[in-house]
Amino acid sequence: MGNIAAVPDTAALYRRLAARPLGKEAFSALFALKAPYFRTVRPRVREMGPHHAALTVAKRWGVQNHLGTVHAIAVCNGLEAAMGLLAEATTPPTHRWIPKGMEVRYLAKSTTDLLCTADTTAADWAVGAAGDVPVSVRAVRTDGTVVVEGTITIYVSERPSR
Repeated sequence: MGNIAAVPDTAALYRRLAARPLGKEAFSALFALKAPYFRTVRPRVREMGPHHAALTVAKRWGVQNHLGTVHAIAVCNGLEAAMGLLAEATTPPTHRWIPKGMEVRYLAKSTTDLLCTADTTAADWAVGAAGDVPVSVRAVRTDGTVVVEGTITIYVSERPSR
């Protein structure tokens, strides 16, 4: 599983579009169409590659709670979207992935736009043909305060033969 030389189509599309004016915005819109649930947080993809992905979730009325902060579940949606970008860019094309679990800690109020990141190492992917991969996730306010951090576990397995 450590060989990630062949990058899945999603990551290739990101690389092509990110190199163009407004390309990241176009990719963000396409990403939200591919995974419609993520449209609720309107993720703006900033980076996508093997072992790292980053996106922003804007603090806007549609994702706020009764306190006027970004709702905890909206933050988790942003974190899961970042994890999905990382998984698409890191999983070999011979394999597939699915989220298995999420464990997060709420550390501070989400009072600004958030930078949601997902990170792994090559060692995290040393699961052989199938197994659990822990993805570290973090949401950070514009002032640098970490508001949520945790781990999303994905299960990676070989694609069935067609």
